[in-house]
Amino acid sequence: MACSITKGRNLPCKSAVGGLKNVYILDYSSAVSDLTDSSGEITLPQDATAEFFKFEIKGNSSLETTVNSSRENGTTFYESTLNLTFTFLDNATQEELKLLNRSRSHYVVEDYNGNYLLIGKDHGCEVTGGTIVSGAAMGDLSGFTLTVTAQETAPPFFCAAEPDTSATTPISPA
Repeated sequence: MACSITKGRNLPCKSAVGGLKNVYILDYSSAVSDLTDSSGEITLPQDATAEFFKFEIKGNSSLETTVNSSRENGTTFYESTLNLTFTFLDNATQEELKLLNRSRSHYVVEDYNGNYLLIGKDHGCEVTGGTIVSGAAMGDLSGFTLTVTAQETAPPFFCAAEPDTSATTPISPA
């Protein structure tokens, strides 16, 4: 196996912005884990084999992937941590999050630069923490937070297009 790099990188323009716009969640399935990548990009299934659920998020949600590499052990893996904030406390969201907390899922995050990144392709993602918070002051968060982690042999994959959510109905907190 060749371990040599193949290209350098130019300094890009200052046109990128941070933040996540949406997260799409799919129950763990072979529909995603069996996909192969083409130079790090994946085409997600756009049929009934992959029922994605879209969760809209705004502010205070983030994705960070850490490279873990050991010369002594000869290993390299990537640990992705997704922090999600869902504003507004409501029963319907709490019931869905209870299911999500017990499951292993695939996550696709959409950032404000138009990128879609698949997390947990081969091994899925696990909810490892979170809160249900009422807030103390008028301007405090009243809602839910989740911490989701995945350990994979590759970093999150770029997706060729947005996941299809046409077959699902979202929760409308009120």
